[in-house]
Amino acid sequence: MAELVFFTGTMDCGKSTLALQMDHTHHQRGRRGLLFTQHDRSGAAVLSSRLGLTKDALEVGDDLDFWELVVEQRTNGRAIDYVICDEAQFYRPEQVEQLARLVDEMGIDVYAFGITADFRTELFPGSRRLIELADRTEQLQVRALCWCGKPATVNARVVDGTMVIEGEQVVVGDVGGAEGEGEEAAASSDHAPVVEYEVLCRRHYMRRMNSAAARSASTSPELLPFDLDLCPLPAAAEPLR
Repeated sequence: MAELVFFTGTMDCGKSTLALQMDHTHHQRGRRGLLFTQHDRSGAAVLSSRLGLTKDALEVGDDLDFWELVVEQRTNGRAIDYVICDEAQFYRPEQVEQLARLVDEMGIDVYAFGITADFRTELFPGSRRLIELADRTEQLQVRALCWCGKPATVNARVVDGTMVIEGEQVVVGDVGGAEGEGEEAAASSDHAPVVEYEVLCRRHYMRRMNSAAARSASTSPELLPFDLDLCPLPAAAEPLR
């Protein structure tokens, strides 16, 4: 039976890699499908993994109707057995409902990949609808790690090296490294703010202690203070809402 499956996890845990692997596996078995993505780190109309794998995909705009597109494809004689949707957190709830309709009325398998919550720890509308409608939701087994070494559970937004908890829900950026965050991006623009994302454990997210802040608090700028007691909540910090 066809099903709608939502694969989720933090950034940097291999969702896009799994999406590309799943497409390869199904294609090798003679199944034919469509790949979709939105706001991919490599640009429009491409599904890319941080491991360097890429494949052309259809860009999902707000006006895309999955149901109408697939009906048109089948009317023109193209068989579609499965649909893979990356960055599904950015889809509109109505588009998620269209994906569920493909499963129920056309027998097409739909595999959606995305993060659940934004940098404010609030659910994306698309992810919320996927959780509500999916036949099953699967947490990826590969866990991204916070700078302290603990499993990361939160996607934090970092602007010019400083963690922020306010702003637009969707701002495209990539996961920065624990060392030298933003150097390459900063070199390309002297004025535009550098927006990156860093995965953190809940405790360090609540303390607004990303790796750059932790390094600043360390007695040695080359070492991170892995002792959590060295990370006090900033006195001027406002409580999270």
